[in-house]
Amino acid sequence: MTSIGNSAFYSCDHLTSIQIPDGVTNIGSRMFYYCYALRSITIGSGVTSISDDVFLSCNRLTTITVKATTPPTLGGSSAIPSNVTDIYVPEGSVDAYKAASGWSDESKISAIAA
Repeated sequence: MTSIGNSAFYSCDHLTSIQIPDGVTNIGSRMFYYCYALRSITIGSGVTSISDDVFLSCNRLTTITVKATTPPTLGGSSAIPSNVTDIYVPEGSVDAYKAASGWSDESKISAIAA
């Protein structure tokens, strides 16, 4: 599996955390739409593209961990919601994420703890 389709987890209101496998390269639009309980997600190292509105209405999502060394391309608006307080990325990639388009407030980005 290399792609997870649009709205794949639509309205999974008991989903609190999830790990996207390293083999996935694309996260489809509105994948976690209305996943109100989602608090954290780990995105695998193979992800190169995150579509628009992936986390729309994920009001409790506070932590995103991305294992990809190159920042995935973010599609459209609302890719990273404003309620996210922490974005963890590989240690050598912090500056690349801070410079990448759409990766939110750079003060939220820090290295994954060893």
